[in-house]
Amino acid sequence: MYQVLKKISDLLSSKASVFIILTAIVTFLVQTYIPIGNVPSDGAPLEEFPKTLQLFGWVKGDTQTIILGIIMLTMGLTLTPDDFKLLAKRPIDILIGAAAQFTIMPLVAFTLTWLFSQVPAFEQYSTAMAIGIILVGCCPGGVSSNIMSFLCKGDVAYSVGMTCASTLLAPVLTPLLVLWLAGAQVDVDAIGMFKQILIVTIIPIGIGFGLNVWLGHKEVFRKIQGCMPGLSVTCLACIVGGVVTTVHDPLIENGIVLFILTFCMVLCHNTLGYILGYSVASLLHFSTAKKRTLSIEVGMQNAGLGTNLAMTFFVATNPMAVVPCAISCAWHSISGTILANIFASKDKKQK
Repeated sequence: MYQVLKKISDLLSSKASVFIILTAIVTFLVQTYIPIGNVPSDGAPLEEFPKTLQLFGWVKGDTQTIILGIIMLTMGLTLTPDDFKLLAKRPIDILIGAAAQFTIMPLVAFTLTWLFSQVPAFEQYSTAMAIGIILVGCCPGGVSSNIMSFLCKGDVAYSVGMTCASTLLAPVLTPLLVLWLAGAQVDVDAIGMFKQILIVTIIPIGIGFGLNVWLGHKEVFRKIQGCMPGLSVTCLACIVGGVVTTVHDPLIENGIVLFILTFCMVLCHNTLGYILGYSVASLLHFSTAKKRTLSIEVGMQNAGLGTNLAMTFFVATNPMAVVPCAISCAWHSISGTILANIFASKDKKQK
């Protein structure tokens, strides 16, 4: 039984971006074309019928928070005391990485929101889209960035250290940065965001870390750890599916143009993060491995956390704010894999 679960987990983790994209597409199509309930009779209010099947309509509120907490728990299960000792051994490197993480991506996001707000087709939803991309920019590094650093022969220990540091800083820095960059456009509950980030990141990671220290030597626990990547991908797909369910009607109403413009904004944000992260490392004369790691850590964000914050604090007034977060969930995994393969291919050519 374990071998089957392990193979499924390995398949999901290796094809994470494909699985997440397929989940989003199937969710959207099912909600578009599969009606449920009665056909509206003459005179019946159109807003009540026809209803359509919602695969992930249950992923909202506390349920979504729990799912994101499970993702963070799986990250905590991979951490060891040595990972935290690294924070003390390489404080300058970690400080540089955290500074790059929480300056480059928020400022790039803020700049892009101004540029895209000049596009007429984007104007109606410019505030909502600004909230979404700024949320993504202000989040800590993505969990899968450590895997990408490993694939491209980056500095994996540095990657883990940066992810830990940015996640620990997130409860304070993320709400403050969102308040600073988006507070003029919409009310930002910084205290509420602080509490939410503690609940969905620090506490689950702490529990996972404690379990790893306490039970990490047991074979059964190590087998459970081996299946965690697949569970993490499945949970992320559920979050994306829930977001697609939420924004389905506005996307149908506004057509493909809005989606394309939003994807272009996410693409620019992510790509500039990679480029500027690598540039900072080059200016500081980092090794090739550290350049690659800093590039990936800066460019890849914990968009799942951004999605949860958007759904919790902004969806009532700006439902489209979750769209950039959902697109980022899928795209960051795809682009991270592409960049890691580019770096790896460069090594092969040099050999």
